[in-house]
Amino acid sequence: MIVTVTPNPSIDRTLYIDRLDRGTFIRAARSSSEAGGKGINVGRALTTHGVPAIAVVPASAASGAVLRRLLGDTATLDTVAVRGEMRTNVSIVEPDGTTTKINETGPTLDPADETALADAVLRQAASSTWIAGCGSIPPGMSSDFYARLAADAPSGVRLAIDTDGEPLRASVGARVALLKPNREELERLVGRSLPTLGEVVDAAAEIVADGTTQILVSLGADGAVVVTARSAVHGEAPGAPVVNTVGAGDALLAGFLACGADTAALPEAIAWSVAACASAGTEMRQATAADRALVVVHPTIDRSRRLVS
Repeated sequence: MIVTVTPNPSIDRTLYIDRLDRGTFIRAARSSSEAGGKGINVGRALTTHGVPAIAVVPASAASGAVLRRLLGDTATLDTVAVRGEMRTNVSIVEPDGTTTKINETGPTLDPADETALADAVLRQAASSTWIAGCGSIPPGMSSDFYARLAADAPSGVRLAIDTDGEPLRASVGARVALLKPNREELERLVGRSLPTLGEVVDAAAEIVADGTTQILVSLGADGAVVVTARSAVHGEAPGAPVVNTVGAGDALLAGFLACGADTAALPEAIAWSVAACASAGTEMRQATAADRALVVVHPTIDRSRRLVS
């Protein structure tokens, strides 16, 4: 089983429009509401593909009821009772797949909430192989929450972290088996622009040298790269259809963990991401043979390749 934790879950409201013009009246062609948060998305992708998973989230009784109603049987939740209502995030999607996101901050959690959340994760981890710590840290929580989870995890349980900013920085080398930043998050972590594939690989290698076992970097239309102390592998799915990019990185992480979390897992992880991009909202469909056929894993890294996304 894989346990995910989402310290800052949300209701994800997606609006589909013809074109985003600032300062004008825009009528949405359609809309949807889904349970959101990166760990919830990872759990949903795993469940969709038949991989046992449980998503641990802080939520009031009212918020927890909304999450369960929206999720149905697509993911299993373990809710930790807190005060304050869940945030609402809005994604505005244009016909070409361009997505504009507006995220609320989320409720403030106190030290007792943080302890209860960590305890719930570690309790579930007793029967799991991975803990995936996903998403932003809400107000009031310590920026090293994920790093302390890594330190306290049972022997044999590995930690994957998908976050940004100080929580990501605190997780480097903190007994973490996998970091999954996107390109922009990696740039903020190393403090410089990474315009080429070679520079992304070099930056990821620096983080690995600091103690993290491996890094999976999502690169949008340029695919993804896995970097370990011994190797770097780049894969992509050129020409894959894009309906909505929300949840694509979460599906990538889910597929990577489900398939062994090594360089050999990259093609299937990318196929899961392709399936997510072809799905409306974050309720992704299963990856198909057609999705897998789009994936290309390159025998060598094209270090001079300039990234477009």
